[in-house]
Amino acid sequence: MLKKILTLFLVMLLSQNFIIAAAAKSEDKKMTRTDICKKNYKTLFKGEALSKEGSDPEMMAILQKYIFGEIFTIGELDIKTREMITVTSLAVQQTLPQLKAHINAALNVGVTPVELRESIYQLAPFIGFPKTLNALAVLNEVFKEKGIETPLKSTITVKEEDRFAKGLEIQNPLYGDEIKQEMAGLPEDMGAEVAKFLTEVCFGDFYTREGLDLKTRELLMLSALVTTGNNQVTLKSHIKGNLKAGNSEETITAAIIQCLPYVGFPNTLSALKTLKEVINQK
Repeated sequence: MLKKILTLFLVMLLSQNFIIAAAAKSEDKKMTRTDICKKNYKTLFKGEALSKEGSDPEMMAILQKYIFGEIFTIGELDIKTREMITVTSLAVQQTLPQLKAHINAALNVGVTPVELRESIYQLAPFIGFPKTLNALAVLNEVFKEKGIETPLKSTITVKEEDRFAKGLEIQNPLYGDEIKQEMAGLPEDMGAEVAKFLTEVCFGDFYTREGLDLKTRELLMLSALVTTGNNQVTLKSHIKGNLKAGNSEETITAAIIQCLPYVGFPNTLSALKTLKEVINQK
C-alpha cells in the first residue's frame, strides 16, 4: 500500500514539474528578446542588462540581446551546459576577462567548482598546457575571491600503470584505433608513440576523472574544436564520438550554435556543415 502511495506521489510530482516547465516555456514564447535577455542576464550575472552605461552602450545592447535574448533560446540545452560551453570556448580563445565573467556566471547558475575545473583541465590535450594553465589561473582567482578553498578534492580514478588500459576503454568505443592507423608509417614508428600518448593522456589522464560524465566531456570537447575551427577532420570525428556517447543531433546542433557569438559565423557555419555531412552519411 505504502509503495503505491509513494508511486502515485512521484507521478504527481513529475506531472506537476512538467506542467510548470511547460508553462515557463510557453511564457518565454510570449516574451520579446529584450525580456528574455534581461531575465537570463540577471540569472547569470546578478545584474541588469541593457543599462546604457559604459563607453559603448550600443555595442553592449546588441551583444546582450543577441546572446542572452536569442542564442540562449536555441535548442533544449540547460543554462548550466550553456555556461560550461561558453567557459570552454573562452578558455580556448584565451579571452581571459570574459572567461572570468563567465566563470562567475557559471557558479551563479549551479555549475560546481569541480565541474568547472574538469572543463578546463580536459582542454590541455587539445590546446596545450600553457593556455590551460592561463585559464586555470583565472579560475583559481575566482575561487579565491569567492572563498572556495583550493586545491579542490581529487577526482583521479586511475593508477599510473592503468592509464593506457583505462583510457582505451573510453577511447575505443568512441573512436576505435583511427589515430593509431593515421600515425602508422612514420619514421622509427614514432607515430605509434604519439597514438599511445593520446590514449594515456587525453583519455587516461583526463576522461577517466570524476566530475563530468562522458556525454558532457564530449560535448565540451566539440565546443573546443568549433572554437579553434582549424581541423574539420577532427571535428567530424568528435561529432561521431558525441553521437556514440549519447548526445543527440539536436543537442550537438544547439551546442555548436551556442558557440556562435564567441567564435563568429565562419567557424560556426563550417561546423554546422560538417555536422550535416555526418548526419547525411548515417
